[in-house]
Amino acid sequence: MALKARAAGTSRRERDGILSAWMQAFRIHYIPTSIFPAVLGSVIAWATGETFHPWYFVLVVIGVSINHMGLNMIDDVFDYRHAVDQSRGGEKNPYTGGSGVLTEELLPVGYVFAASILCFIVTGIIALYLTVAVGWAILVFAAIGVASSVLYTMPPVKYGYRGFGELGLLINFGPVICLGAYYVQTTSLGREPFIISLVPGFLMWSMIVINEIPDYEEDRNAGKMNLVARFGRVAGIGLYAAGLIGAYGTIIIAAWTRATSPGVLLGLLSVPVAVSAFRVLMKNYMNRLAMAPANLATIKVHFLTLMCLIMGYLGTGFLR
Repeated sequence: MALKARAAGTSRRERDGILSAWMQAFRIHYIPTSIFPAVLGSVIAWATGETFHPWYFVLVVIGVSINHMGLNMIDDVFDYRHAVDQSRGGEKNPYTGGSGVLTEELLPVGYVFAASILCFIVTGIIALYLTVAVGWAILVFAAIGVASSVLYTMPPVKYGYRGFGELGLLINFGPVICLGAYYVQTTSLGREPFIISLVPGFLMWSMIVINEIPDYEEDRNAGKMNLVARFGRVAGIGLYAAGLIGAYGTIIIAAWTRATSPGVLLGLLSVPVAVSAFRVLMKNYMNRLAMAPANLATIKVHFLTLMCLIMGYLGTGFLR
């Protein structure tokens, strides 16, 4: 009986370990950067046009989340194959350098690659359903999103290695997701959702830049010539600041010119967190571990800003 109990306990720990490894591979803490722009686009559709289809909304959120998981895993696979993200143990910033499941040998490379392909297939199925139910433009948005995810690190394109990854993420995690979600609800495009979609886009730009700074040396050695690897850590600080200025500048100008609802000004509530992240970055940009609080704060900036924008549009809708 004791042997059976120990065997059962060992088996349970193994299952828990495998589940934990897959959760690590998915990088769940970054998935909201896809979900929030989708929610924002859907809420803008409701607030400005009284249009909202709950089932389509759920499918969009599931689709962008699964696609993001696929992106995270296929990024891990090809970075691992190109000898990028080799930091181990205590020297690794927990918010950069991939999930670590391959370098730590927690999961086989083939399994992670197969899981990423499955994610893209599921995303495609959801996109096809919405295309039939709503309109052909959905297929265009989905094709851009999936292709951008796959080709980010996959040869021969691997545009993330050629200095275009930051711009690609700005476009995909801003206008593509936000406008796509808006179109699902309204079967149209609009100036207001496009303008506001730039906010999550710029914030994603800053997030990827600050994540590249701790990996500067590894990326250069592996030939992953993103903007920070090309121009250096100090330039990375400027690029990070530019993304934040772009995001908050968009909010201010959009509200001032009345191109959007004045409720978007709630997005400025995250400015103190952004300032704090910038100060930590300025002080510790040469120390990958000491930078970790700035990486985390940048995730919080994205979360707080998008939540405030969503709340602003919900208020506009209820007061309409």
